[in-house]
Amino acid sequence: MNFKKLAIASAILSLALSACESSDEQKGASTAKVEKQTLTNVSYDPTRELYANYNEAFAKHWKEKTGKEVEITQSHGGSGKQALEVANGLEADVVTLALEFDVNAVRDAGLIEPGWVKEFPLNSSPYTSTIVFLVRKGNPKNLKDWGDLVKPGVGIITPNPKTSGGARWNYLAAWAWAEDQYKGDQEKAKDFVKKLYANVLVLASGARGSTTTFIENGQGDVLLSWENEAFLALKDYPNDYEIVIPSISILAEPSVAIVDKVVDKRGTRELATEYLNYLYSDEGQHIAAKNHYRPSNKEILAQYKEFDPNVNLISIERFGGWDKAQGTHFSNGGIFDQIYEKK
Repeated sequence: MNFKKLAIASAILSLALSACESSDEQKGASTAKVEKQTLTNVSYDPTRELYANYNEAFAKHWKEKTGKEVEITQSHGGSGKQALEVANGLEADVVTLALEFDVNAVRDAGLIEPGWVKEFPLNSSPYTSTIVFLVRKGNPKNLKDWGDLVKPGVGIITPNPKTSGGARWNYLAAWAWAEDQYKGDQEKAKDFVKKLYANVLVLASGARGSTTTFIENGQGDVLLSWENEAFLALKDYPNDYEIVIPSISILAEPSVAIVDKVVDKRGTRELATEYLNYLYSDEGQHIAAKNHYRPSNKEILAQYKEFDPNVNLISIERFGGWDKAQGTHFSNGGIFDQIYEKK
């Protein structure tokens, strides 16, 4: 036997096997990359903590269900501003915005199919909130209801309704109180809301910015706040603030939707659908409640005693729905533009 030839042949075979193994490893690495998916959720200001918790739980759920890993990217800001960013090219698989109108703005840009509001239960609103007053401990200005906010010397902090969804809920809650107070007289309601905004010290672009102005910068006597933002303030500063629930507030219904054009391009429709569906699961609902949002599941809602079940909540339908409310109050030249004088 020619041992030299055998050695050469053995070396060639070893190299060939090594090349095959290397190729298989590369294929395996390639497959691993495919198995890890990505999803982008463009949301509004106060959901940062909610989705930090939810994304962790969902990634675990997705891995158990599909064997795949998912990396979720979050974007936060004023809801109206976020909708505009998506409409102008910020690539989102899903949007979880403060109100239906902002999702409709993305729809009108051709990115979301008509009828999105019926794609998920309860008009695609997996959790709700409302608007409350956050005041400094002891409530030194004795602010109990909307009428107290127009008194001389009261400093109000609220975001800008032109960029913030929460600010539009604030405004409409005040308007609903004035309508009831003045028995439907629209001119008196308009005058009341004008006086209220005359007491506003700072209009931030989003709800979290207003919270920072009130808490960290120490400005104002009252923050018109999402309920969940107010609870977060109490959690972080239990001795400094208290919550006042006005006699009338509003049923704030944040909306969620798949951005159809993006998921079809990226191949993430199944992932995006499950991401939003899982918000309605028991785990998703408990995560919402623990982050101070009101779960849509009434049985789970009842387990959380921090939520006052007796709040008088006005529906957006009182204003004819969001398209009409937006056109009347917040469009260019609408009532807000007419009453608000920049300082």
